[in-house]
Amino acid sequence: MITFLPSKNASSIALELNGKATKEDAELLDKRVTQSFNGDKFNVLAVIHDIDGTTLQGIKDGIQFDAKHWKQFQKFAIVSDKDLIGTAANLGHYLPGIKAKHFTSDEIDEAWEWLS
Repeated sequence: MITFLPSKNASSIALELNGKATKEDAELLDKRVTQSFNGDKFNVLAVIHDIDGTTLQGIKDGIQFDAKHWKQFQKFAIVSDKDLIGTAANLGHYLPGIKAKHFTSDEIDEAWEWLS
């Protein structure tokens, strides 16, 4: 489930992920990004707690969202105390044109600074 958080800058979207990612979550995220950035580049700060998995439809919709907004992405700050999520975030360095960095929950201010 996605919950939107207040952003500390106009060029970033902040969200919290907990539980399963669904088709509805992907639709909400797409709507928010389209309304907020209208084709402009943006950053993402994602606070990730527990991911129970995702539905197959959620994966499909997530991939469609990524493809639709790929050229808009600049930086992803992933905030999580889960080691596996941190490892996955570090793989973001291999995505062309996108920077990704992992932060722990006590480094959230540093994550915002990195996005600025």
